[in-house]
Order: sequence, then C-alpha cells, then structure tokens
Amino acid sequence: MKLVLIGIQGAGKSTQGNLLAEKFKIPYLSSGHIFREMSKDKGSIGRTLKETLNAGLLVPDKLTLEIIMEYLKKPEYAHGYILDGFPRTVVQAEAFQSGVDKVIFIDVSDKEALWRISGRVTDREDENLQAIRKRIQLFHELTETVIEYYRNNGQLIQVNGELSMEQVFEVIVQQLA
Repeated sequence: MKLVLIGIQGAGKSTQGNLLAEKFKIPYLSSGHIFREMSKDKGSIGRTLKETLNAGLLVPDKLTLEIIMEYLKKPEYAHGYILDGFPRTVVQAEAFQSGVDKVIFIDVSDKEALWRISGRVTDREDENLQAIRKRIQLFHELTETVIEYYRNNGQLIQVNGELSMEQVFEVIVQQLA
C-alpha cells in the first residue's frame, strides 16, 4: 500500500502517519524530515535546502523529485509506505503517478493549524511564524491544485482533521478498507 498524506503544517499528518504505519506495518516517511536532515550537510544541496526551508519556501520540483525518488529506492519502501509532505505541486504529482494508491487529505483551517503549531515546543529553525505563514500561503497556492488532481483521479480521501486524533484515524482506516 502506497499512501500520501496531504495537509497544511499542523494538520496532524505525522501523528496520523505514525498511527497508520503501526496499523498497516509499512514505513512512514516525511519529506520535511528528509530535507531537514539533508540541510545539516555543509554541501551545496544542504545549504540550498536550509535556506529554502528557513524561508518557508518549497524545495524546487526537480530537486524534490530527485531526492524523494532516490529515497524510495531503499529496500524498506519496496512493499509500500506512507509519505508525508510530497507531492506538493501538480508537477510532482504527475511525475509520481505510479507511486501512490490513495491520498489522504487531512483538512484543517488555517486558524486551527496556527493554533496547533503555536502550542508546539520545538527548536526547529523552520518553525518561525513568518515561515509557517509562508508555507500555509504556498499550500493554498500550489498544493490545493494537487488535492484536486487526486480528487479527479479518484484517489483522494478527505478527512476533517479538526476531529479528535482518534476519530481522524478511525475515519481514515474506514476509508481505506
């Protein structure tokens, strides 16, 4: 099973991703985590990723596709995965067509997402208010078209992410059955 989780920052993707990974015994993978780890590298890709993430911008399509496609070649992802934070643009979605069975859109309001993020205790450089607002804006500008892309392909499961964590999980599992 190859699943993709989509939602704005603070929607609960990582929480649901980890719960689903445990339930279905497939690995959970966050593109943001991959990019943050790679941004620690002092090379040119690491510096580019760090500057991009700290500004709240999206990593360019070409670089994102190269990194994610290479990562998914690892043996632990051969039998499926739960991917969080990718694809974020229609260009990425089209290039990744064979990489997904279902897309789960965890829908929360901007206000709810900001409230959740403000309650986090974090030392991440990319979780400053300006970067978060920029990512929410980019979500509406770019990623909403990805949601429509998957809806039109019949692959989208939309869940009210403002329900309790347990209720969101239950709805997702029912929709996947």
